[in-house]
Amino acid sequence: MKVTITDQCMGDRNCNELCPEVFKYDEDQLKSTIRVDPIPDHLKDKVRQAAAECGAEAIIIEE
Repeated sequence: MKVTITDQCMGDRNCNELCPEVFKYDEDQLKSTIRVDPIPDHLKDKVRQAAAECGAEAIIIEE
């Protein structure tokens, strides 16, 4: 699984709270970024949940 965060990210940090092992907030860019690539198997469900709950639909998952 590969995850990308688009420029549509509103920086509300929901993904960071849900899965801080994968998502981190970049204070300079004012949006979330990805900490690890590829995503470890034990975190894939959390990443899918974060993508589903992203109000801006800014988290793109490639399986």
